[in-house]
Amino acid sequence: MPTSHAVKASEQAAISGERHYLSRGTGAYRRASLALFLSGFSTFSLLYCVQPLLPIFAQQFSVSPAESSLALSLSTGFLALAIICAAAVSEGLGRRSLMSMSLVGAALLTIATAFAPNWHLLLVIRALQGLVLGGVPAVAMAYLAEEIDPRGLGATMGLYVGGTAFGGMSGRVLTGIFAEYLGWRPALFLIGAIGLAAAIGFIALLPPSRNFVRRPGFDPRYHAKAWLGHVGNPALPFLFAIAFLAMGSFVTIYNYAGFRLMAPPYGLNQTELGLIFTVYLFGIGASSVGGLIGDRIGHFRVLLFGLALTAAGSALTLFAPLPSIILGIIVLTTGFFMSHSIASGLVGNLARGTKGHASSLYMLAYYVGSSLMGSAGGWFFAVEGWAAVVAFTLAMLALAFICAGAAQHFTRRKI
Repeated sequence: MPTSHAVKASEQAAISGERHYLSRGTGAYRRASLALFLSGFSTFSLLYCVQPLLPIFAQQFSVSPAESSLALSLSTGFLALAIICAAAVSEGLGRRSLMSMSLVGAALLTIATAFAPNWHLLLVIRALQGLVLGGVPAVAMAYLAEEIDPRGLGATMGLYVGGTAFGGMSGRVLTGIFAEYLGWRPALFLIGAIGLAAAIGFIALLPPSRNFVRRPGFDPRYHAKAWLGHVGNPALPFLFAIAFLAMGSFVTIYNYAGFRLMAPPYGLNQTELGLIFTVYLFGIGASSVGGLIGDRIGHFRVLLFGLALTAAGSALTLFAPLPSIILGIIVLTTGFFMSHSIASGLVGNLARGTKGHASSLYMLAYYVGSSLMGSAGGWFFAVEGWAAVVAFTLAMLALAFICAGAAQHFTRRKI
């Protein structure tokens, strides 16, 4: 935990306008990078570990595919609600403290999920987990925007998003393998234990904030003014819309691909389905490379390219051969994580002050898109099958592409 001396030093630096950024090559920079990687890994492994279990939940608890998706959608929905408050809470509690408590609490709740005796209690625990996890994503982005040298923010944000990709992959793949051989309850218990270990590593590594000043108490007018200020920024609302639409498309494909691939003619088992999620490795590389390229040739160029890749990947899954479907998921994953790392970095770059509030609005849109669109995709799947799911995602991505062009138009400086 930060010492009182470190806190006073950061407050004095912020008051004087002096900034002490973490620069590449320093030990503090490496510790912060690894800590934020662990936070992204833990958050997304705990959040998405239930995704490969949705067909099992549908069978064991006698619910429909759309109802089984509530095990994920409730978590992301409540996480979205929590995120809008997380930035405000972190202003008084501190970025590091809030993220630490959130990661530990979410890991313990995942362990508790393994012992849920019925479907409704499982959903309640998953909803609580979403509330607890809200303290990580927006605050992590704010920490990076405040503490990392702006000249390298794109690369660092890409590394953090790479951690989220690795966590999303690990949670899905490991849960699928554990569930195949041990059952879904031991699988969730083990994922929770891994998340707890990652949380402990995060607490040990993350340096204290140096450019952040706590604001004791809660001033609703201050926070409302901060949020409204970002909504009034001509470019930021379009980036928020991209988060909603791109994440909604991505989660829709991943939610219902399992139902398609476990049914005839594919008939994949739980382990085989889980292994398909190793394509997240492409997301890890794309988020880091996308950030580096964006720092050099322009972030909006890379954002538009990433969205186009996401759409192309979605369209490829229409073809029947299994290799085509897997290739489509690879392309979709690459494009999505490239787009997300760039868009999230642009929010921190374009926000005028109170970066935590700007990040919270971005992540609010991100998880509302995951929750609402991820569940809505189940209706399309039930009524018209996979073709309707793809048409739904392509429509969202077309709107996201338009929003990216609009955000670029309203950005006055070239970035």
